[in-house]
Amino acid sequence: MARLPRKRQDEDPPAQAAGESADALSVRPQPHPTPAKESEQELSPEKPFRVYADGIYDLFHFGHARSLEQAKKLFPNTYLLVGCCNDEVTHMYKGKTVMTAAERYESLRHCRWVDEVIPDAPWVITQEFIDKHNIDYVAHDSLPYADASGAGKDVYEFVKSAGKFKETKRTEGVSTSDVIMRILKDYNQYIMRNLARGYSRKDLGVSYVKAQALMCEFCCYQEKQLRVNMGITKLREKVKEQQEKVGKTLHTVAKTAGMHHDEWVENADRWVAGFLEKFEEGCHIMETAIKDRIQEGLKRQQPKVMTNLLQEQVAS
Repeated sequence: MARLPRKRQDEDPPAQAAGESADALSVRPQPHPTPAKESEQELSPEKPFRVYADGIYDLFHFGHARSLEQAKKLFPNTYLLVGCCNDEVTHMYKGKTVMTAAERYESLRHCRWVDEVIPDAPWVITQEFIDKHNIDYVAHDSLPYADASGAGKDVYEFVKSAGKFKETKRTEGVSTSDVIMRILKDYNQYIMRNLARGYSRKDLGVSYVKAQALMCEFCCYQEKQLRVNMGITKLREKVKEQQEKVGKTLHTVAKTAGMHHDEWVENADRWVAGFLEKFEEGCHIMETAIKDRIQEGLKRQQPKVMTNLLQEQVAS
């Protein structure tokens, strides 16, 4: 008797559980549309389609995972093989990676859609590779990828001409290059953060002058923040003192007017509360204005301080 494929434990639940309303489903985030499925008559329905996807998968992110999800869902019964190029091939044809080949392989093994990882994958897919791994289809986005090896104009030219190519959609707004660009954009902040956490300048690959300048900038920033906070604390103390003085003055007025204390409290509570509310509001506005002025002044002074420090370091 033919053996039916075992259902994966991590497959998605049915789209709509019993009693679940259509409105509840409408607010769910919608994934990429699943590519059109091939006729089930091409292969035995009891035999899974062996779909191959490949890439570098550096700094593995949700864009990678979503493309692999699409490949996995090409057919009702899919066995997804994912090839990943080693460091030597990747550095030769694409450039330096952040993660090593072993780290990239391990990241793929922890993706729920991947059934098998093929290390040391070739840069260009050949018939020999397809036959070796019994590949039925190759899944990737449809953009032509220039073949830096010189074998052709597109690394997927062969499988496209053979009718074994299945298109997946890219996730806009996220890529390994984008993640690296975010880090480079705030390079100094990440350097200062790691220096403060105990990393040495050698660990971070920065010069002595650069490390000292960044640490000095970090210390100056902390000192400026401390000064601002101290100024605000003093301002609050003065406001409190003024509030106490106002309370004493009102109490004196009540006595001078010959009113009974309880009578005065009963009639003046709302006056005092209204006065203090307006007073605190004015003090808050003044506090915010002073804080903004201090920060603007510090920002104007910062480039001069950094320039002087760098000149001193170079001179020494």
